[in-house]
Amino acid sequence: MDTINGADTVWVLISAALVMLMTPAVGLFYGGMVRKKNVLAIITQSFIVLALISIQWILFGYSLAFGPDAGGHGLIGGLQWIGLNGVGAAPDPNYAPTIPASVFMIYQAMFAIITPVLITGAFADRMKFSTFIVFTLLWTTIVYDPIAHWVWGTGGWLRELGVLDFAGGLVVHISAGLAALAAAIIIGKRIGFKSENMAPHNVPMTILGGILLWFGWFGFNAGSALTAGSLAANAFIVTNTSAAAGALSWMAISWKHGGKPNALGIVTGGVAGLAAITPASGFVGPLWAIVIGAGAGLLCYFAMHFKNKKTNIDDSLDVFACHGVGSAWGVIATGIFASEAINSAGVNGLIFGNYVLIQSQIIAVIATGLYSLVVTAIILKVLDATMGLRVTDNEEIEGLDITQHGEKAYV
Repeated sequence: MDTINGADTVWVLISAALVMLMTPAVGLFYGGMVRKKNVLAIITQSFIVLALISIQWILFGYSLAFGPDAGGHGLIGGLQWIGLNGVGAAPDPNYAPTIPASVFMIYQAMFAIITPVLITGAFADRMKFSTFIVFTLLWTTIVYDPIAHWVWGTGGWLRELGVLDFAGGLVVHISAGLAALAAAIIIGKRIGFKSENMAPHNVPMTILGGILLWFGWFGFNAGSALTAGSLAANAFIVTNTSAAAGALSWMAISWKHGGKPNALGIVTGGVAGLAAITPASGFVGPLWAIVIGAGAGLLCYFAMHFKNKKTNIDDSLDVFACHGVGSAWGVIATGIFASEAINSAGVNGLIFGNYVLIQSQIIAVIATGLYSLVVTAIILKVLDATMGLRVTDNEEIEGLDITQHGEKAYV
């Protein structure tokens, strides 16, 4: 017990609270972008995931993700820690030697919670609430928990490969982004897609959600240092820097193309910058954070416009373009710009002469993305055959607030 550091413990608990705030922030961010007949429904999805995965994580999710490797193949944790058996006040030196294992556990719970919430933007306005609950439980257990073990768990195969993901570019954003793409394709388009006006009903709500996401992201990235020291400070600084660069680059390109500095685009660019810096935040300095954030703003902007103009995929709130594309760039950029001078526990990237890291990073992007895409598609196909994925046409036209929850956001 005397190895526990009080400052580290307080910092990680505060960071857990900041990451928890990001879940309702996603609800507000998405809620402003949907039509007013569906705003309660998408905010409620965020809230219910917070409740559902909090319990799943305690019962078996944490054990699957971070428990001792089952079978020695680096694919999944065992059930030794089911019900948090053996996870208590003593530190776990494999993960965080200066804080209680229980603190590390609850911090990681917040990551498991927010990840399926990100996916909800892909099928906004049309998924049955009952099916959504089952989907969330299955997806977190079958997709999120194994990927978390691959990347962060002791013995995880991508961790053993030397892959760097400081705060969840692979585990959170690529897994959610590719799941969103699968969901948008399988669930299908909204009624009236590309023929009816589906403009955001409350842009200030979305901006508020974006501000809260930016705020909470300091816990997401800086908290992942798991210590209250210089590494957390660096992660905090580069997180802010990349978000700023993403907002500015998106503003610039959209201003040039559309003639106006669109407010929704500026806040979306900030979120793209945040997603991109997430895997790199513990391995790069502020100048490279500008490059990563600005690159994310441009790449995500063009990915969103390509999807809108060249495909018929209705990823309603552009989860794949923002989180999938942004984080894929961030993971690869980590392989380019990572520096041992920032984090001695990491390795140098391509610009410092190490060609191996970028190869591992690209393998990780492909492996996690394909796994999430394929397994999400299977889960959705099974649920569609058993429970049905979509509400009826009449329910969709009337809106999910009334038909799924019996309430209206605005009276």
